[in-house]
Amino acid sequence: MAISYRLADIAAQLGGRVLGGGDVRISQIATLERARPDQISFLTNSKYRMQLAGTKAGAVILGEADAEATSLPRIVSDNPYAYFAKVSALLNPLPEARPGVHPDAVVGESAQIDPTASIAAMAVIGAGATIGAHSIIGEGCCIGVNTVIGSHARLYPGVVVYHDCVIGDNLIAHSGAVIGSDGFGIAMDEGRWIKIPQIGRVVIGNNVEIGANTTIDRGALDDTVIEDGVKLDNQIQVAHNVRIGAHTAIAGCAGIAGSAVIGRYCLIGGGARILGHLQLADHVEIAAHTLVGKSIREAGSYAAIFPFARTDDWRRNAVHLRHLDDLAKRIKALEQEIESLKLKQQNGHH
Repeated sequence: MAISYRLADIAAQLGGRVLGGGDVRISQIATLERARPDQISFLTNSKYRMQLAGTKAGAVILGEADAEATSLPRIVSDNPYAYFAKVSALLNPLPEARPGVHPDAVVGESAQIDPTASIAAMAVIGAGATIGAHSIIGEGCCIGVNTVIGSHARLYPGVVVYHDCVIGDNLIAHSGAVIGSDGFGIAMDEGRWIKIPQIGRVVIGNNVEIGANTTIDRGALDDTVIEDGVKLDNQIQVAHNVRIGAHTAIAGCAGIAGSAVIGRYCLIGGGARILGHLQLADHVEIAAHTLVGKSIREAGSYAAIFPFARTDDWRRNAVHLRHLDDLAKRIKALEQEIESLKLKQQNGHH
């Protein structure tokens, strides 16, 4: 049976103030354009007030500035976008997993699996590993020897966690994520590469989410550390001995080279690259596709992307860019020439 809540009940659970009638029943969340009378929508930006006029939603979530912009039943919140996320979670709970170990799973000796945890078919739990209460290990996951996973983790099918990693509570790891693979450590010896054993671990805090096909390498000597509340999108590469500070969010296809240290509450755009051994302060924002080539010591927003243009314009500008150093020298020479002419004029007047 579909879940539904009265508007007043939603506010009782999540806060916010109800205007225009709290008895309307809500069963789902939808956009202003597509919402039906049994659905709640949201306005997070006053620019979209026009859509509010035509919506068929039964109720809306909006901020204080827009509280009187409609007569529909509504919940007024300080942060309508976060409120929408909470309502969506309330109306769309994740399916419950059945506790226990599937007969087709493989569990190594002395592994400790909490009785409330769920281990799906074809999952492999290494010897000495620990799986915490209410954690869900999906089909085909592989958990390495002596790895520790906390409570309420959800590993989607096909996640691999290598040996000796330590993961806190409430992890979400999507399919194809690899945690604890070897860092890229090699040394040149007489014309060929020799492998440097990667003997560190990956240590992950609580409430972390890791996207599909994201890879987090284990440390060479010390650990790679992902602090509490970090959110990683799909296809991100986190190299060995990287440290990512609490509540930082990183968008897809970003690459972070070895031993980089990223502060707390940073926002890193898709496809950004952070070179090895650099440090980023807390509250740093990096635009998509930016290459960060030196440490950032101060909070703020940073970008290093050349704005796109029509190809012909871009080519002409690229030619000028090549000669920038030469142009700068010529400008400097001209400035000096102008200064000396000015001096001559002044001396002439005297």
